[in-house]
Amino acid sequence: MILNLDSNFKPFTTESVISFQNFTFSGGEPHIKIEPNFDVTQKVTITHRLNSFNDLGLLCIAVDALRRMGVKDTELFIPYFPAARQDRVMIKGEPLSVKVYADIINGMQFDKVFVFDAHSEVTPALVNNCEVIPNHTFIEAVVKATGNGVKLISPDGGALKKIYKVSEFLGGVEVVECSKSRDVKTGRLSGFKVYNDDLQGADCLIVDDICDGGGTFVGLAEELKNKNAGKLYLAVSHGIFNKGLEVLDCFEKIFTTNSFKDFEGESVEVIGLSQLI
Repeated sequence: MILNLDSNFKPFTTESVISFQNFTFSGGEPHIKIEPNFDVTQKVTITHRLNSFNDLGLLCIAVDALRRMGVKDTELFIPYFPAARQDRVMIKGEPLSVKVYADIINGMQFDKVFVFDAHSEVTPALVNNCEVIPNHTFIEAVVKATGNGVKLISPDGGALKKIYKVSEFLGGVEVVECSKSRDVKTGRLSGFKVYNDDLQGADCLIVDDICDGGGTFVGLAEELKNKNAGKLYLAVSHGIFNKGLEVLDCFEKIFTTNSFKDFEGESVEVIGLSQLI
């Protein structure tokens, strides 16, 4: 049984769906009423996209409602784990935000929590019974869409471990390592480096888990062109794009999934998670 708390997000299309009604009180509190026309002895998988604390609140009250109905076997699928990037305290006065979310989710005592392409190993370390779905089949689909002749570009050291696993999954696609510097106080990026002297016109696919503003990818694209790159492509598992797609016009094509939001009429190619899991 599936409970899709975001009515526009239905990653498991073959499962029976549980009906519900929800609304938000004028004070801002979410409310839900789950229709009791299903077998509560069956496992219930909840899916949701947690893009705000209200989304998390809806998840919390939905789980409470299910427990009060007698449901005991529950799993959770949240493809984008909120605050996963805030997995270290960089300067005094900052929270360890990923642990705040993890503690709340752990309190709901799920039998399994599925996350798609977690930002780092910190998320599965903090979340009980967590299973990470890798980005391998997503990047495989992207590589096919670009013509199978691209080099994989690792934008920074943090992405290296995952991108080499992708390369292995794809049969040994060449990886080009890159790096950048970030001011932890201001967030300013600088010092982009590509550790390849001449890309000889090869098409390049930058692979990463999240695109927020896109500054990393714009800076890296410029340096790749300085190293004689051919066409540039970008593949991110979780497309936020808070500054719009226009800032990324240096790329031939941008690929993402619907893990964070839906895209309508925008210049990005979306590979739905229902095709990947």
